Amino acid sequence: MTNRPYHHGDLRTALLTHAEKTLQDKGPAGLSLRELAREIGVSPGAPSRHFKTKQALLDALALEGFDRLRTLLIATQDEAGESFAERLTALTRAYMGFAAANPALLNLMYSVKYDPAASPELAKASQRLPELAAQLIEHGQRRGEIRQGPAEEIGLPVMAAMHGYVTLAIAGGVQADAIERGLKDTVTFVLRGCAP
Repeated sequence: MTNRPYHHGDLRTALLTHAEKTLQDKGPAGLSLRELAREIGVSPGAPSRHFKTKQALLDALALEGFDRLRTLLIATQDEAGESFAERLTALTRAYMGFAAANPALLNLMYSVKYDPAASPELAKASQRLPELAAQLIEHGQRRGEIRQGPAEEIGLPVMAAMHGYVTLAIAGGVQADAIERGLKDTVTFVLRGCAP
């Protein structure tokens, strides 16, 4: 039996990085704090300094996923054009890229989001995406491109349509050479539905 060190330069980051890879390869059931400790080369008890349970680790992964996705989506809005259609297209394209690159993480994010035992921090992080959608709707309203009304009510079907399209495209329900055209058609459909 080899003695493994208890300390690691940045154990929390290492655990999250290895856990995300394991999540991608094996799903949540394949995650084990003991196995992660072995992979990283620390003692079996070392992860408990950061994550008392596997669920705490999964919650932290979901929280990090929400933060990364939010940062990505905000960046797209800074680079998109001014019109609602341009901003919605950029947002959806970025969301599709995130979903394609991180399917297991996105699945975890949405499953943990609806867990009644989710931490207040995780519940708050999951609400930042609807807040971004509301901001996008309000921007369109100020420009006269979107009908007036509560942004959350108008944003729900808009985001449901875009999320549905992304899910369909990622699952292979849209042929690869038709994804961009389908995205444009979906945005056009959404614009008709929320036009003034």
